[in-house]
Formats: sequence, structure tokens, C-alpha cells
Amino acid sequence: MKKIIIALSIAFSFAIPSIAFADQAACEAKAVSKEGKPLYGAAKDASIKKCMGDAKPNDCEAKAVSKDGKPLYGAAKAASIKKCEGGK
Repeated sequence: MKKIIIALSIAFSFAIPSIAFADQAACEAKAVSKEGKPLYGAAKDASIKKCMGDAKPNDCEAKAVSKDGKPLYGAAKAASIKKCEGGK
């Protein structure tokens, strides 16, 4: 059982950076001018930075914490996110 947990943790440690790389690759593909030509240099860097910044996780999920700063789970987390997003 312990070996399985170690193997899974190693597998996930390799998977997470590849997900971030996939996001950056998608942002690089979107780095084009209004005419549809690829951007280069500082313009490309700025476009990728803006795209990656837009892909931030939901801020309401980050705010779903208890009064003592611990993350909420289950129904309490769902209710907190719903309230944060302005849902009824």
C-alpha cells in the first residue's frame, strides 16, 4: 500500500508541471497580432503573461476558509463559493 501511494505521488508530481506547460503552450498559440501574425519579443512576452494571468484559479475558492484560516470542504465550501460569486 505504501509503495502505491509513493508511486502515485511521483506520477502526479510529473503531471502537474505538464499541465502548466500546456497552459503556456496554449497562451503562446494565442499570441498573435490583430492581423493574425505571430508576435515576437516583448509583445509576445506581454501577451503570454496576460493570458497566464487570466487563467488564475477562482478567487472565491481561495477565500473559502474558516474563521481560523483552514480551508473549507463539502457543503460549507460550496456555500461560501456561491455566496462569494453572488449566487442565490
